[in-house]
Amino acid sequence: MDDIDAMFTDLLGEMDLLTQSFGYEKDPPETSSSSSQRESNFSIGFADLNESLNELEDHDLDALMADLGSDLAETEETLNAAKTGHVHTQQSDYSTPQQNVPLSQMSSLASSSSSSLPPEPSKPQLAGEAEAQAKADKIKLALKKLKEAKVKKLVIKVMMSDGSSKTLMVDERQTVRDVLDNLFEKTHCDCSVDWSLCETNPELQTERGFEDHEYLVEPLSAWTRDSENQILFLLRPNKYLFFKDPQIFYLWKKDKQFLNEIKESHKGLLLKENFEGPSVIVPDLEGLLFLKEDGKKSWKRRYFLLRASGIYYVPKGKTKTSRDLACFTQFDKVNIYTTTDYKQKYKAPTDFCFILKHPQIQKESQHIRFLCCDDEHTLSLWVNSIRAAKYGVTLYHNYQTAVRRALTPTSTLHLTGLPASKPPTHSTGHRATLRSNGHPAQDDLSEPPPDFIPPPPPGWGSGV
Repeated sequence: MDDIDAMFTDLLGEMDLLTQSFGYEKDPPETSSSSSQRESNFSIGFADLNESLNELEDHDLDALMADLGSDLAETEETLNAAKTGHVHTQQSDYSTPQQNVPLSQMSSLASSSSSSLPPEPSKPQLAGEAEAQAKADKIKLALKKLKEAKVKKLVIKVMMSDGSSKTLMVDERQTVRDVLDNLFEKTHCDCSVDWSLCETNPELQTERGFEDHEYLVEPLSAWTRDSENQILFLLRPNKYLFFKDPQIFYLWKKDKQFLNEIKESHKGLLLKENFEGPSVIVPDLEGLLFLKEDGKKSWKRRYFLLRASGIYYVPKGKTKTSRDLACFTQFDKVNIYTTTDYKQKYKAPTDFCFILKHPQIQKESQHIRFLCCDDEHTLSLWVNSIRAAKYGVTLYHNYQTAVRRALTPTSTLHLTGLPASKPPTHSTGHRATLRSNGHPAQDDLSEPPPDFIPPPPPGWGSGV
């Protein structure tokens, strides 16, 4: 009798496994907190995910559906293999991967899965109504599949310099370089090394250019749901100034005439000496900067020195020797951001400020470090040298990759002759400034293509 009971139990177990392989297994319920967190991370720059999916072009939506189907099929196959102890070499007719289903059938799949009620008699639809309904059904199914997706995906809105926008789908495996390449194809612009993807924070009045090696989803996931932050696609001529003119940073004590007469061969030697050796050598930058005291509106001058690990300062009454230096901040957990109109916001001595903060900090905090420079040149020295110290050879590789991409023959429109972006105009209307329109010169292009990007208007972007 015991043997019969055991055999019956084994049979029930086999039937359960078979049922699960048909796709009827339910996912374990998530906690409310984790569910709400995932909901808030589906889109950036939209009121809700449904709005963001509506903004996607049809071919992008189709690509998203195929990608989601591929992810889910792969996950299902992995789970089934783990449960049965072997990898299926042949797909069952009952578990056909989602990516093999024609996209034209997606609407019928969404409709059939949304309700168990008997279908109503079909009514004749106009061509436009049928197309709109098909897209609505795709979006409905995409919403469901996004929640089940193995890889985190975001629908983002990227602002252009003329106030228009592009809607993109990105996932956690894509770097900023990947997204830039996607934008090159969508906007038909050139592939200049100066193109940047930037984030703005109106509340803190800051801007930062994403580094090309960063995985874009990670910093965007730190944004709060009610955030007014924006993602910008614009020209930043100083993005790789450190490698275009390394003498400015390594020979910063020399006069401008000497720096301007440096030959290209000497620039190459500087890069080889400082970035192609056993370790990266950062500029020995030092000087007086204004420091905003914690919790106060007052700014005091301190003597700061740049080192590979962070920024150090000379305490009052001490010398510049290493044993007397005090650590101001280290670079491993902070990013550098340029600012707008801190003379008014924080009573800064000049308009040339930058801050250092953890990317998770999205609002005013005592953990933000404020520094202010005397002029724009000094600001550029510190911002770019800090980036070189923080990212080291990775930043150099980013530059080399960008140069190779710019030299790749393409049939796209070349805009290298367009005027470069200038430092921002400091005004309280920061959000309005970001959306101001720019217009190309008539001589540049007689008939611009539909996705043509006008040059940035005066006062747009950041010069550091």
